[in-house]
Amino acid sequence: MSGDGNLTCLVVDDEPQLRHVLARLMASEGFVCVQAGTGAEALAALAQQEFAVVLSDLRMPTMDGIGLLREIRARYPDTAVVMITAVADADVAVSCLAIGAMDYLMKPFNLDEVRARVGQALEKRRLVRENREYQDELEARVRAQAQRLETLFVGTMQAFAAALEVKDPYTRGHSIRVSEYSVAIARMLGLGDEAIRQIDIGGHLHDIGKIGVREAVLNKPGPLTDEEYEHIMTHPVVGWRILSPLLDDVPMALNIVRSHHERVDGRGVPDRLSGAAIPLEARIAAVADAYDAMTSGRAYRRGGQLPVAAALEEVMRCQGTQFDPTVVDAFAAAVAAGTLTTPADRGALSFALHDD
Repeated sequence: MSGDGNLTCLVVDDEPQLRHVLARLMASEGFVCVQAGTGAEALAALAQQEFAVVLSDLRMPTMDGIGLLREIRARYPDTAVVMITAVADADVAVSCLAIGAMDYLMKPFNLDEVRARVGQALEKRRLVRENREYQDELEARVRAQAQRLETLFVGTMQAFAAALEVKDPYTRGHSIRVSEYSVAIARMLGLGDEAIRQIDIGGHLHDIGKIGVREAVLNKPGPLTDEEYEHIMTHPVVGWRILSPLLDDVPMALNIVRSHHERVDGRGVPDRLSGAAIPLEARIAAVADAYDAMTSGRAYRRGGQLPVAAALEEVMRCQGTQFDPTVVDAFAAAVAAGTLTTPADRGALSFALHDD
């Protein structure tokens, strides 16, 4: 008789004599047997231990064999069930196969028949379990492969963004910092792990569309003309078009790429969204992006970068117009916690925040 080393058997029959005979037959084949006289007793036994196979009579009072079979399939799908039936109930026994029984025995039966039927049931059980384990392993491999591909893709895009920043020495490291700042704000807002993961990706890639901006404009010293400003502000849509076919499974990242220059008062680009119509992740990145722009040296800004305290004051001033007030509050909390400043700035910032 084939098995998997877990030779445990539950015999269920309301006729004690038949139940004892069948239990002795199974014991002679090496099974450790437990007996139950009703469906309720059988379920109680199943709750106490795992059984490789259940031999259940079809006709029993209160809960018949079909009812017990349904419960076992729902609660203990790894248990093989063999139904026991009289000749008159053969059609019903066959129908039990559709419900999930592995096989059935016809009364009267002999040892050879029991051996063959139970052996077949255990073999089916083994194959079902192996198939499920294979499917689980395959799914795990697919998930791992998808994760590797995503990591590779994001790494490639980050390298692309880093290479892009070479065009503009003033913004080198900008995308990494925007990603870090955005994640810090998102954590202050209590967003979940998946949202934070996508915000991290979006922060790294938010300026990828600047690949289409002329270097002369990117590196121009002094203020931009209206035409130059409009040209540089095409980068959200350019980036969104580049990444849309590639990042459909991380929509929040795409939202950041397209909408990080929107304003809550509706005066931003490219879609002039306002308020809650702007995705939260884009509202977060907008604050992070502006903060890093102010605290980094830029070609168009005379006098160099702003002190952290001054950048914080400017972000606070613009809440309700350019920035979402809730996001600004989270931003201020992150600054106070020291997660949005460079190490050199933190001491001065701490003094500024507490100096009335």
